Amino acid sequence: MRERPNILVIIVHDLGTRLACYGTRSVTSPNIDRLAIEGVRFANHFSTAPYCSPSRGAIFTGKYPHANGLLGLVNLGWDLPPCNRTLAQVLGQAGYETFLFGLQHEVNHPERLGFQRVETCRSSCCDDVAPAVARFLYAREKSEAPFYVRVGFSETHRTADGYQAFEKGGPRPSEIELPPFLKDTPGARRDFAGLHGCIRRMDAAVGAVLAALDASGQTDNTLVVFTTDHGMAFPRAKATLYDPGLNTALLVRWPGAAPRGGVRTELLSNIDLFSTLVDAANARVPPDVDGRSFLGLLTGAPYAPREMVFAEKNTSPNDIKRCVRSSRWKYIRNFDDGPALLLPTDIEASLTRRDMGEDHLLPRPAVELYDLESDPNERDNLAGKREIRAVEQALSDTLDAWMERTHDPILRGTVPRPPEEAELLRRARVRYKPRIPGPR
Repeated sequence: MRERPNILVIIVHDLGTRLACYGTRSVTSPNIDRLAIEGVRFANHFSTAPYCSPSRGAIFTGKYPHANGLLGLVNLGWDLPPCNRTLAQVLGQAGYETFLFGLQHEVNHPERLGFQRVETCRSSCCDDVAPAVARFLYAREKSEAPFYVRVGFSETHRTADGYQAFEKGGPRPSEIELPPFLKDTPGARRDFAGLHGCIRRMDAAVGAVLAALDASGQTDNTLVVFTTDHGMAFPRAKATLYDPGLNTALLVRWPGAAPRGGVRTELLSNIDLFSTLVDAANARVPPDVDGRSFLGLLTGAPYAPREMVFAEKNTSPNDIKRCVRSSRWKYIRNFDDGPALLLPTDIEASLTRRDMGEDHLLPRPAVELYDLESDPNERDNLAGKREIRAVEQALSDTLDAWMERTHDPILRGTVPRPPEEAELLRRARVRYKPRIPGPR
């Protein structure tokens, strides 16, 4: 292991923890599972936002979305303000050669992220991106300078046609292990069969990248990260602050430094990855980041665990939310009236939505409080219960203090929106709505 490792980050879309190594038996993901066997799996890693642009902006700046200014989706008019220092910029200034392959979703012009080279691929699909990464790794075989390579696959995001293009690569719908927070319906089973086929395809691309790393002789001096932005594109997951929307896969393999087959259960926020990788590179963490390094969990050095993680939703202008989560409790504050679940366009146009009924249209409460030990699926809202009033007040105060400390704009009133957002959102709804699958 060299003093400063190469750093390879693979980030995929909308996956949550839907992997075999996280306990889903009907998923086939042997190459990603290999990373869990050869590295460390983090069981309680949480996104700061349940949408891609805000979450990715948080990962690669180390700041909460409302702190770095990327509160909504790039494709809806948002952009990461240039005042932020990205991971590519910090590592590049520390002597790393930095490369971007495939998807990014933080800026309208990828050169603004600070990579020294943005590789052009035919698309951001894994079948196009993985071969380009493999060619790069073979060409770098004799290089002495450390590299930071970020690999972005557009999988496993739903397309306007859903997951149905991947059904032939997945298990039969009858073999699906459905998550407990969803109704067991034919539509949900078909959706998951397609998603599992998509995961299998993405996993093969991860395998191709790892094989190239092995064949080029760089495995032993490369720190590999596999992660995703937020939860799966299903009701009560993506676009919500429930655990299925925020709990995300994080696997880290660092030969010679991190233990093999380790599992860590400490609470982590995805803003912590930035500081951790900067630490691993022996570089200086910028003073304005919100995250904190968990390098000690990899190397055995002292580490003071987090007691809380925080998350926010700003992407839907009429569904602004904030939450705080401890190891036992989840407290959610809803700032707007509306339906209990406001589904994004890709979920609204899904087979799962077709079969789920209309219960999610009931009014949303102002406050939600869940005991995650007795109610892990977050169904029994305990807000207002006299017997746990002290718990609710303590969590409310903690959330208030966090918003004050991080200068949350919601404290000053309505979050400002890009002028083009409403029209772009209208077009997205038109693009998805005609494709809602009929009964089958």
